Amino acid sequence: MARNLSNLLRLVPLEPGDLPFHPALELSDEQKRPDMRAFVKTILDDAIYLVDETLRTEFKPCSLKSSAPAEAKVQVFKHEITAQEISKVNWMGSKIPRHPPDNVRSEAWFARRSSHANRQAPGTANLNEFDYGLRVDHSEHEGEYTPDVLDTYKVLDWTIPSASSEEEANFGDYKNVTMSNILTVKIIVFEMCHKLPFPLTYRVFPVLVVTAKTGANDFTIAQLPVKIDALKEAFYSNGRNLKEEGKGLKSRPPIIGFVQALQSKCPCWLMSRRSIYTSVERCVLRHNDEIEWTMATASDAKGWLPMWSQKLGIPGAVTKDVGYLIKWIHEKRGARE
Repeated sequence: MARNLSNLLRLVPLEPGDLPFHPALELSDEQKRPDMRAFVKTILDDAIYLVDETLRTEFKPCSLKSSAPAEAKVQVFKHEITAQEISKVNWMGSKIPRHPPDNVRSEAWFARRSSHANRQAPGTANLNEFDYGLRVDHSEHEGEYTPDVLDTYKVLDWTIPSASSEEEANFGDYKNVTMSNILTVKIIVFEMCHKLPFPLTYRVFPVLVVTAKTGANDFTIAQLPVKIDALKEAFYSNGRNLKEEGKGLKSRPPIIGFVQALQSKCPCWLMSRRSIYTSVERCVLRHNDEIEWTMATASDAKGWLPMWSQKLGIPGAVTKDVGYLIKWIHEKRGARE
């Protein structure tokens, strides 16, 4: 029987009160917050199920593409989750309860899968290189190898509390767990600044990033949208980038966690529209000594561009990321030689 939809991997930003205890989060006491280990494990469980089960049974293939300099072909998939289906999500009765959204909307999911020879050679990379590029310092490295990522800013990170046993410290089967928010982040919250194709402009996507080794030969990264505009630790989402002295990107009005016009005279209502995405990435070394790299994502850049128009560019964008990473790995490899 199909598993219920996750209440966490949704295009519904986590509220500060949905997050585990952190000294910077003052909205509720620690007892009302989710247990950190249960929170992280549930996210990873849901992420792995999405990639290993839901993608294989419910996503439909839509194109097979190349992404130079990667030798591997990239299979692209799509899947629409209707508002009616999302309305049936067990928001409060799940392992990590959270309040349902006021407005339920459909989600357009896209995914890609590619298989890479597990070796240090032109056009491919070994598992250690994939792990370093994707899991280790995930957001920072994404900012290095992806041309459209203009800035990453680390907002919060969590220190994993000491545990009484190795099993507890590793969250059961999951090891080397980090959690963070994007602009740059580990558990971490980052603000990720993206330059989007015309006619869209700049967007900041605040995300909670959870990364872990989820087996002897695999690792998983999950990113969830998060609402951080009330946090003084944020830089773009709360408009602090407009008030503090700086140069270039960090002082540009449009680069905040909400959609904003290029000029500071933009209407205030534009600042209330959040750009959001959620994603899962997973690398697994298969028995044929090939690395299967899978990514699934749903997003909404908001603004005036309708979703049907946004969806046209996503298959090409997710395909390019494969070549971007392989090129970056080759450059890092060359610098060491």
